[in-house]
Amino acid sequence: MAKDRMLQFVSVKREMPEKRPADLRAQDFHEIYREFAAQKAAEQASRCSQCGVPYCQSHCPLHNNIPDWLRMTAEGRLEEAYALSQATNTFPEICGRICPQDRLCEGNCVIEQSGHGTVTIGSVEKYITDTAWENGWVLPNLPAMERSESVGIIGAGPGGLAAADMLRRKGFQVTVYDRYDRAGGLLTYGIPGFKLEKPVVMRRVEQLEQAGVHFVLNCRVGEDLSFDAIRGQHDAVLIATGVYKMRDTGGPGVGQKGIVQALDYLTSSNRKSFGDDVEAFDNGTLNAEGKRVVVIGGGDTAMDCVRTAIRQGATSVKCLYRRDRANMPGSQRETQNAEEEGVEFVWLAAPKGFTGNGTVEGVMVQKMRLGAPDASGRQSPEIIEGADYIEPADLVITALGFEPEDLPKLWGVPELAITRWGTIKADFRTHETALPGVFAVGDIVRGASLVVWAIRDGREAAEAIADFLAQPASVAAE
Repeated sequence: MAKDRMLQFVSVKREMPEKRPADLRAQDFHEIYREFAAQKAAEQASRCSQCGVPYCQSHCPLHNNIPDWLRMTAEGRLEEAYALSQATNTFPEICGRICPQDRLCEGNCVIEQSGHGTVTIGSVEKYITDTAWENGWVLPNLPAMERSESVGIIGAGPGGLAAADMLRRKGFQVTVYDRYDRAGGLLTYGIPGFKLEKPVVMRRVEQLEQAGVHFVLNCRVGEDLSFDAIRGQHDAVLIATGVYKMRDTGGPGVGQKGIVQALDYLTSSNRKSFGDDVEAFDNGTLNAEGKRVVVIGGGDTAMDCVRTAIRQGATSVKCLYRRDRANMPGSQRETQNAEEEGVEFVWLAAPKGFTGNGTVEGVMVQKMRLGAPDASGRQSPEIIEGADYIEPADLVITALGFEPEDLPKLWGVPELAITRWGTIKADFRTHETALPGVFAVGDIVRGASLVVWAIRDGREAAEAIADFLAQPASVAAE
């Protein structure tokens, strides 16, 4: 009987949840996709082929049991589907919203390869968990037994929160330290509400608090509290700070008023969504209203910036990227959404410098062409001589990627080993660093990466920390 409800991909076409019209959604920061109705979610889940080798599962960093919870959704067994999805994923409703499924699970769907269009895995995942919240199936993960050992986690982003959840389930005393006034890291302040509405993040933080996780916010390690003090207070420490140092652009005119970094821009916008007073937004420094905006970069952060600028009322928004559409690192789905909302993409264009007399007036643009492949396999951009021009701009947002901060120096811990890229050296299995009892996960180890990888790292590290704390004290100290 179960099989009768599946394998519908030949007769049922792929459908995403309905998108709100571009002219309407560009006026607010609410999520752009409407929710699946129960019948539509079941119908789309029934398209799964239940293949013997589920590539969707193997290409998911968390190895979510996707075929089984799709089958349960098709059969209307949603509470069981939720139980299965959250068994491997701490935040399935967040991954369902922001994971680049086109590059991971959906991009490797067997029926997609056969030309029938992938199963809408991300949308079904979001639907399952949103339904679970609405029905009260999502409960705090209270431990069966308390343990005396404590773990300090530095960073309340997805990696740190995933580890906190897993450790608390095991009964450990968990304290999370974070530089911001709200937990969530880039989930809270880096990703706009039209992709991830903030109550979705805050309710998970509240759930962790209800389970007994203690948060110490507005705490900058190395300034407000030393790293050694944190080590002294806990039996193990997990570093999950992420990478917050943004790469700068060079050239003449850098440093003028009106040239801002993407993270500052996005953080101010997200703070306004919480109702915070943000002076830099209110005085126009980090507000695109009425301005000609140019965003430099082609990743997901650049997509967040251009779409935010549209919603703030910019008169025009252009995105400069030095390669073409096929070679951009950001999601093609996000690029399409941006174009629908009025963003203009200028491909094969790179900044050379900026014009203006203290306040930016334009971007000096070099036109590019693609040459031979580089070490990554992508074609390298080459300058077309004599094709430079000026792109007028009142606000320039640089979104050129993130780099790790120099934590050994900032925290006064020179023995914390780092790589030549500045990321922390950690065992790829246990996530333990060169310091005994100190572990590290997420972007501070991998470099700028995906939320789903940070969640996986956090869950793995929690298991390793539990094993470490289970050892006799003499062994753990070695």
